[in-house]
Amino acid sequence: MLKADLHVHTRYSPDSISSPQQIVQRCIATGINCLAITDHNSIAGALETKRIAPFKVIVGEEILTSQGEIIGYFLSEEIPPHLTPEETVKRIKAQGGLVCVPHPCDSLRPQSRLQHRALERIMPQVDTLEVFNSRTLLLRDARHARQLAAKHGLPGTAGSDAHVVQEVGRSYIELPEFNDAEQFRKALAQGRITGNRTSVVIHFYNIRNRLFKLLKRG
Repeated sequence: MLKADLHVHTRYSPDSISSPQQIVQRCIATGINCLAITDHNSIAGALETKRIAPFKVIVGEEILTSQGEIIGYFLSEEIPPHLTPEETVKRIKAQGGLVCVPHPCDSLRPQSRLQHRALERIMPQVDTLEVFNSRTLLLRDARHARQLAAKHGLPGTAGSDAHVVQEVGRSYIELPEFNDAEQFRKALAQGRITGNRTSVVIHFYNIRNRLFKLLKRG
């Protein structure tokens, strides 16, 4: 069985300074042997991590659409931000990728959560919903995400949403081995989630990371 953290950010995201090397070392130390790197609007960190990791790495991207965020898994090409949700989904599917909606019911992330009407429109094309995100502060929001996935018969994912290397592996899903996107989708249906929330204090690290990068550029 694999232990997969399916939502992790590297230094290629504007609010993270974690290097792929640090993340790989953290995974080895904590027993995570499958990882999805989902940087904001970039697959560069995922490709670098995949090159150096001794375990399975899914190339992903957390894409900011015109109406909130969508994750693409199993990508080979970067998808630009600010497209419509429909166009973003179309480009993910054109690569043979899978569409995942991250933190779909997180009431404290109105800017990044995919808007409800947009989610309804693309739901027939959605492959999976993130039903546990360590950075979702309210348990009721995670419960609503699980209910939404069950309502639409979709498998759920789980991830730490790590922006700091110490967060990696806070949440993960145990699932059978897979070799491609379709096998992964089927494996998710057999998955067992271990979810641990991250302290609210960790969110201040996002601000620190952004400031660090601004100062470094200056």
